[in-house]
Amino acid sequence: MSSFVSSSTLPPAVSAAPARPRLGALVVYFVVGLVFGVLITKGELISWFRIQEMFRFRGFHMYGIFLTALPTAILTVQGLKRSQARTLGRAPISIPPKQMGRGVRYGVGGVCFGLGWALTGACPGPLFALLGSGVPTIGVAIGAALVGTWTYAWLRPRLPH
Repeated sequence: MSSFVSSSTLPPAVSAAPARPRLGALVVYFVVGLVFGVLITKGELISWFRIQEMFRFRGFHMYGIFLTALPTAILTVQGLKRSQARTLGRAPISIPPKQMGRGVRYGVGGVCFGLGWALTGACPGPLFALLGSGVPTIGVAIGAALVGTWTYAWLRPRLPH
């Protein structure tokens, strides 16, 4: 075995490797991601000017998109919960209830997210769409997003949840 850690030293939940997605499923994911990228590019969701317009309360474009995205997300999640839908790998989709706590983590996370969005002009969703549409400097934001994600993963056990 060429792994640095033998499977006997790992906890039972980690020792079994997750099922690999089939090639067909990967193609579906790629196509859906590609369509999503084209839609957000054509809808100007990745436009720095549209994002700044929104943060300065000078335009309705982004707010209008959010106002349609919210009910769409609510209906989709409720539909998934009620339809007993399955993943492409045939595993059942289960959405656990959210534990709100005091809401501090959502406030802090929202502030960090908003600051990053305002500074870079992009939220995490369209970062790769920006890269694909010819904005190479967004690579810095992608790197920062990855570092932030890894930092949170490292700090998470030490944070109050």
